[in-house]
Amino acid sequence: MEKIYDVIIIGAGPAGLSAAIYAGRSRLSTLIIEGNAEGGQIVTTSEIANYPGAEENESGPSLIARMVAQAEGFGAEFLRASVTDVILDCDPKIISCGSAEYYARSVIIASGAQPARIGCPGEAELTGAGVSYCATCDGPFFDGLPVYVVGGGDAAVEEAIYLARFASKVYIIHRRDTLRAAKSIQDKAFAEPKIEFLWNTTVEEIKGEDFMESMTLLNVKDGTRTEVSGQFGLFVFVGFKPNSALFEGLLETERGYIKTDSEMRTSLPGVFAAGDIRVKSLRQVVTAVSDGAVAAVSAEKYLDEQAG
Repeated sequence: MEKIYDVIIIGAGPAGLSAAIYAGRSRLSTLIIEGNAEGGQIVTTSEIANYPGAEENESGPSLIARMVAQAEGFGAEFLRASVTDVILDCDPKIISCGSAEYYARSVIIASGAQPARIGCPGEAELTGAGVSYCATCDGPFFDGLPVYVVGGGDAAVEEAIYLARFASKVYIIHRRDTLRAAKSIQDKAFAEPKIEFLWNTTVEEIKGEDFMESMTLLNVKDGTRTEVSGQFGLFVFVGFKPNSALFEGLLETERGYIKTDSEMRTSLPGVFAAGDIRVKSLRQVVTAVSDGAVAAVSAEKYLDEQAG
């Protein structure tokens, strides 16, 4: 059999990198597997202002670069590959990347989640340049400016209420004429003088070069189009999609998110989950790195118990 790692971490976002730092520092042999560039969602963020100790003009890529270097400094190995299959109810646990197999005594799942997209032209190109999926992260950057929020569920309406603290005006864009949010949340939004509703409306196209400059709104009832231009922000809250397809049926989940206890333990011994992939109330860099640290310490305790 090939090398058996103490821990394999699936995902190199903030949670996975934090886990790698803590595992490596504890002298655990650590392999972190990531199919894309390290960093996850945070690499699309051009400025980070709410992460404790962030440097001036900190960006997602700069923060992640330092995390990667720190993990490597503690001996973590990195593999750029997509995980295609897992066997987690055995010892060692088997992680397959195509025809290659990797073995570990413990596994930390930090594969994250992705915000659901509108799917209109220009959205992908201008994500992080006027288009955001995180009000807590980016709301303060639009202080005194109008912002538009897409969605009609709890998250969209709650984030719109939060954005009203900063924005000069908040427009909620919803493709229907009634909200899906809980009645109590709706009441707060209707009572907020800064919030206005654009019913039966979708975002048809977003335009801009280095930054979003305009967008086209479509009224789905009468077919009329409205052009919005100038300085404004667009926040999209139409759901999240956890990257958990590989683990369905293997671990306990809730709406696709992996259930853990406070020690990041899943329903299988020796398998832990950290960051946006797990059931939690706040998805931020600071909570992701906390999860990663806890998961690594829990993995170390698990290995000690197995050895002892």
